[in-house]
Amino acid sequence: MKPEQLKILLAEDDPNLGRILQSYMEAKGYPAKLFVNGEEAFNAFKNEKFDFCVLDVMMPIKDGFTLAKDIRALDEKIPILFLTAKSMEEDKRIGYEIGADDYLTKPFSMDELIMKIEAISRRCNPFGATSNNQFIIGKYTFDYMKQTLEINGEVQRLTSRESDLLKLLCISKNDILDRSFALKKIWLDDSYFNARSMDVYVAKLRKYLKDDPNISIMNVHGIGFKLVDSSI
Repeated sequence: MKPEQLKILLAEDDPNLGRILQSYMEAKGYPAKLFVNGEEAFNAFKNEKFDFCVLDVMMPIKDGFTLAKDIRALDEKIPILFLTAKSMEEDKRIGYEIGADDYLTKPFSMDELIMKIEAISRRCNPFGATSNNQFIIGKYTFDYMKQTLEINGEVQRLTSRESDLLKLLCISKNDILDRSFALKKIWLDDSYFNARSMDVYVAKLRKYLKDDPNISIMNVHGIGFKLVDSSI
C-alpha cells in the first residue's frame, strides 16, 4: 500500500505527543487525524474512511482496548497498532485477543513508529499477487482476498493476520507448517513473544473450524502446526 493511499486514525490523549506523531506521519506521507480520547476517535471512525489505526491504550472516556473492540465490530480488517507505556504481558495478550496487529511500547522513536506502520501494511498482502486465493477446507470455503471463511452459508470474517496464517496452513495442508517460517513471514521475526501471539491466532482458527469434525489444526511439538483434512 502506498503512503498516499493510507489514511491514519491516531488516538493519543497527550496532545503534545499526539501533534508530534501526527506531524511526523504526515511528513513521511501518511495523512493522519488526531483525537485525544477514544470516544472522539470512534465517532470519527463511524463517519470517515480510515485505512490504519494507531491507538494509545490509556485514554480517558474510552480506553484503547474498548475503542479497538468497537472498531473491530465495524471493520474486522483494518490494521491496529497499540501505543502503550505498559510492558505487562497480560495487557499485550488482551490486545492481541481483541485483534491488534502489533504493539509499540513508549518511549519509542519516530522512525520505529513508521517502520511498524509500513511492516503491518505489508502484512495485508504479504504473498504478492496470486490467483491461488480460494481454498476448500473440508466443508469450508476460505477466500483469502475477501478474508472470509464460509460453511453452510454462514460467513466468518477474518482479520488480516488470521487470513495470512490460515493461507499458510492451507498451502501446507496435511503437511507441517514450520513455526519459524510462519513467524518470519507474517510477524517478520520469530521471537518468543511473537510465537505466543501466533498461538493465540491458532486457537482462534481452531474455533472457526470446529463445525467440521474432519478438520483440525495439530501441534507438531518443537516444529510447527499441521492443518489436517481427513475428508480427503
